[in-house]
Amino acid sequence: MAAIFLFLGLLMPTITGAQSIGVCYGTLADNLPSAPEVVQLCQRRGIEKMRIFDPKPETLEALRGSGIRLILGVPNVNLQALASTPNAATDWVKSNVVTYASDVDIWCIAVGNEVSPINGATSQFAQYVLPAMQNIQSALVAAGLGQIKVSTASSAELLGSSYPPSQGVFSDGASSFIDPIIGFLVNNNSTFLANVYPYFAHIGDPVNVQLSYALFTSPGVVVHDGQYGYQNLFDAMVDAFYAALEKAGGTALDIVVSESGWPSDGGVAATMENAKTYYTNLVYHVMRGTPKRPEKALDTYLFALFDENQKPGPESERHFGLFFPNEVPKY
Repeated sequence: MAAIFLFLGLLMPTITGAQSIGVCYGTLADNLPSAPEVVQLCQRRGIEKMRIFDPKPETLEALRGSGIRLILGVPNVNLQALASTPNAATDWVKSNVVTYASDVDIWCIAVGNEVSPINGATSQFAQYVLPAMQNIQSALVAAGLGQIKVSTASSAELLGSSYPPSQGVFSDGASSFIDPIIGFLVNNNSTFLANVYPYFAHIGDPVNVQLSYALFTSPGVVVHDGQYGYQNLFDAMVDAFYAALEKAGGTALDIVVSESGWPSDGGVAATMENAKTYYTNLVYHVMRGTPKRPEKALDTYLFALFDENQKPGPESERHFGLFFPNEVPKY
């Protein structure tokens, strides 16, 4: 127990001083603090950036005057309506952005999360992502809020190749979906949101993707790729996205890591110690950028603020929290 609190004494001041670090605040649970209590927790801990996955009024109200910079999510189930008519997007922006824009720092709208034309769970939404983004963008501009960026959060599933990182490319099945979105992002000076999970890469191929490589603890370079050397998988995954963007006309785009985390229970390699190691090393590491883009820190949102006991999927999905529901730091 003493070691656990010693870790938190190290991790939390690091988050406070790391301007590139934010948190994802998911609410698929029946035991979480109220939204005002969550915002107060973030303020006490010096957490200055947050991503939420849907525009709950109680959360947006709690964020008023907090100074917390926000990525505001549009749930996948809302994409069809927002794509179908500009009026729906106008109403959505009025209700969820204009109402709060004077004292909530909404930086970006994430229109959909991990939608993929090659994933049966989300393929039904793929045709609606770009039209919804376009309608949201138009509604923001009409409301005088064109400075708010519009993007969508993508997973590594869209990549057809990622090894070595310089060979990163979007798959044939995904390119017709993502290429026009990249064009939209470039034309509107937006950013590419990427969900990056070394954990899933490791458990998917533990023989070739060593645990130390996924946890930032490899003693030396693991992957040599031309002029670049990769000592951790996180950098390799981000730079594979950069390589894919370059091939798709998105050289000018920056990446923001909209999710990254490690579960503390419920699956292979899901332990308190591994999660502690991953989060600690990630917080320190992103300040340095990646081998391909070392010139700037990489904005990264830790997934997630709390364990979510009602989240569907494997048991590990319910154990990504940095805090217990009673606001006690997990580690």
